[in-house]
Amino acid sequence: FYTDLRPTIISGVVDFRVGRGGTNLLGSFRDFLNPDSLNQDVEVSFTTGLFATGAVGDWLFTGAYNNTRGLNDRCDGSSLYRDVQACDQAYPVYGDSSTTDFLTPSIDSLYLRFQRDSLVPDARPDYFMWGDYGTQEFAGRSQQFTATVRELHGFKGNYTFGNGLQLTALYGDNVRPFQRDTIAPDGTSGYYFLSRRLVLRGSENVFIEAEEFNRPGTVLERTPLYRGVDYDIDYDRGTLLFRQPVRAVDLNPLGTTLVQRIVVTYQVEDASVRGSLYAGRLQYQPAGDSGGVVGASVLSENQGAQDFTLYGVDFLWPLGDRGEVTGEFARSAFNAGAVNNQGNAYRIELSATPFEGINGQAYYRSTDSGFNNTATSTFRPGQTRWGGQLQAQVGPQTQIRAIVDQERNLGRGTAIQTAASGLLRPGQNAIQGGRIDNTLTELRAGIVQQFGSATLGIDFVNRNRDDRVGNTSTNANQLVSRLNLPLTATLSALAQSELNLGTTDALYPTRNTVGLEWAVQPGVSLRLAQQFLSGGTGPGSITSLDTLVDYELDDNTTLTNRYSLLSGYNGITGQGAIGLNHRLVLAPGLRANFGFERIFGDGFNLTGAGQQFAQPFAVGQGGSSALGLQAATVYSVGLEYTDNPDWQASGRIEYRDSPGSNNLVLGAATAGRLTDSLTGLARFDLGNFANQTITDQLGNSSTLRLGLAYRNPVSDVFNGLLSYEYRQNPSSTPDSILQGTSSEARDHTLALEGIYAPNYQWEFYSKYALRASSVNLAENFGFSNSIHLAQLRATYRFAYRWDVGAEVRYVGQPVIGYNETGFALEAGYYLTPDVRLGLGYSFGGANDGSFTGGGGYRSASGPYFGITAKVNQLFNSFGVQPVSPPQQQDSYVDQEALIDRPEVTGAAPGGEE
Repeated sequence: FYTDLRPTIISGVVDFRVGRGGTNLLGSFRDFLNPDSLNQDVEVSFTTGLFATGAVGDWLFTGAYNNTRGLNDRCDGSSLYRDVQACDQAYPVYGDSSTTDFLTPSIDSLYLRFQRDSLVPDARPDYFMWGDYGTQEFAGRSQQFTATVRELHGFKGNYTFGNGLQLTALYGDNVRPFQRDTIAPDGTSGYYFLSRRLVLRGSENVFIEAEEFNRPGTVLERTPLYRGVDYDIDYDRGTLLFRQPVRAVDLNPLGTTLVQRIVVTYQVEDASVRGSLYAGRLQYQPAGDSGGVVGASVLSENQGAQDFTLYGVDFLWPLGDRGEVTGEFARSAFNAGAVNNQGNAYRIELSATPFEGINGQAYYRSTDSGFNNTATSTFRPGQTRWGGQLQAQVGPQTQIRAIVDQERNLGRGTAIQTAASGLLRPGQNAIQGGRIDNTLTELRAGIVQQFGSATLGIDFVNRNRDDRVGNTSTNANQLVSRLNLPLTATLSALAQSELNLGTTDALYPTRNTVGLEWAVQPGVSLRLAQQFLSGGTGPGSITSLDTLVDYELDDNTTLTNRYSLLSGYNGITGQGAIGLNHRLVLAPGLRANFGFERIFGDGFNLTGAGQQFAQPFAVGQGGSSALGLQAATVYSVGLEYTDNPDWQASGRIEYRDSPGSNNLVLGAATAGRLTDSLTGLARFDLGNFANQTITDQLGNSSTLRLGLAYRNPVSDVFNGLLSYEYRQNPSSTPDSILQGTSSEARDHTLALEGIYAPNYQWEFYSKYALRASSVNLAENFGFSNSIHLAQLRATYRFAYRWDVGAEVRYVGQPVIGYNETGFALEAGYYLTPDVRLGLGYSFGGANDGSFTGGGGYRSASGPYFGITAKVNQLFNSFGVQPVSPPQQQDSYVDQEALIDRPEVTGAAPGGEE
């Protein structure tokens, strides 16, 4: 590319003002009648806001600066990654197809970024920046224990040297306390309460993790979610509302049942705690398509009373086209007063196909009980797990396999909490319980042989359980044989024998099972089985009737289901789980979504990591292993319409029924163009709570948003916006001081805004906003409040370089007797189209009725002078993009004009033929 052809853009404003203190009505709201400025006879202010992007040599520069506020500041505070519209208005309404994005996110006043394409092929861009950023360079494929997924502010740089060596360094300033919460979903969309309130805006990372039902500590799937697309968050309350239901289990009747977890990491907005974070990563990635990488990382975080250090090395190296090997070592240290935890973590994984028909996997993962990293995927500190499996196709109809797996758990489990004070206790780590020291080892070897249409499998299994805390040990062998014999095209006979050889494992007694499986229709089968048990502590026999469904109703629908009726010496019980995911096309652009999930019985298992129990959230890295699964039935149905290019709509209803509590979730949204000039939207959400153990003491929370935008595409005389928001119980939380009492809170917020310009000389701007709130704590106690804002501004340009304007503003809160009124008159003269001189007079007063003796009244008045410059064509047209010269176009012939045109014959002008 040619750097001299890349455009340079610079835009902004510079404002200089001299006047009496407290008279700046046209500035920030806090500047007018500020008590700290009223005694100043002369106040000088300088305000600038700039944005620029363009070429600096081979680098692309992007920057922004504002000397009076943070670039991300909004009307209700600051945040990481500025929102598209202020105050969590997640619906941009402009009346046309306009979109808004922010290239310079920064929680402070400055954003800088220099970037270029790396000179190394396939490498990440080289860049240096100051602003808000993520840490994706510290969470590669080869990393788990050394990975860091966070949202920070400060400096970050990345540079790749010519030999494929990449260096990444970052510095985060003003780091707030970091929190990790794990929540067991209940099958609905929410509301899911976090353990902390006042979440730093934009600092959260949300994931859905899945792990084996009875083996906590190893994540099999991890899916990131994104705000606005997958979920909405109330930062003040600390609540999540998802756009779709989140299932408690990922059920595959013919495979492994996975339990799902919501994992949220975030920073807490605590003004008393500020810290810093340093991190660096050196990574070598050779050129070419090998995909190998070797890296080393270090991270240090200091928050005054506590500090955290993490460092390690990792690699991922392909073994040609036969497989790959991954390895990692990490060490962490956490110091907080009397608490001093440190430990190591190791991981190596191998996946390979050494020969045709033979494939295998091997793994070793180990973490010390003192190792900790809350900014990565879930693991259990103190757990070591190693093993592998090998499968070989030794013949067209013969397959053999061998599996070894060992899990050892050390350290302490999570203390079982039953009281609300313990369950709702905020903290960065779970309360530790009893000591854990156990080993689970399983060896399995077997063969699967096909005889015509019949399948026979035989496995030898050895299970060794050793609990050194409970002084119990079990070593049992089993011979497991399976037979699947088709009797007809739809009926099969099933038989399985799990025969103990010598010592009996109480959890795995000798079992003999016979059954029949009937394929009712493709994808739907009915299974009847009889099981006889001996040598264990459970029932002597079990009869099961299972309905197994894995049926694609159409291209958009998959139904899964499992249900069992068990009968033994203690009677008949129900056990199982049902899942339904259905997306049915009703008409072009109209789709229906159905969902059903039922969990029979609580899943509070005694695993190798300790006893599971019901809890609203688990804090820290190791606490998630104690999350149990509550019984519940969840129904959901939704509709979405997207076929009309002018408007779209969607809606859903969800209901959870469980022994502990119920939850109803409603959601509906529509947006589109009502006319050529009028655009509207509406959105409604209602929910209660989805966390375990939180009872019905919290009332339903609901939000209704309405918006209208008027913008005539052929006339710009008038433009208007209207927004309305209704919130019910906008601040209720489970750890409120009013817990257990009846309360009802409502907020109404209305805003109207319009600009009217009948011609080039006149412009009128008006705005009105109202917020009305009411709270009823009991039948005989409640209060209400309202705030009004009205603003009117008129501008008249009576000459080419002259204009005059007037503005009046009123703010009132009648309940407490507060009102504030301000006036301003100003005349302006344009030295150039981008430089304006202003001379005016402003006055006003504020009366606060909550003060007695007249001390609540203050006022100010006086003249002022200002200079406002638009940074665009100043300084010898710096920043103006050059106009491209006209390009040569192909000739165009209008064929219709040639119809019936007589042919030209004879001599041409000038005597030529």
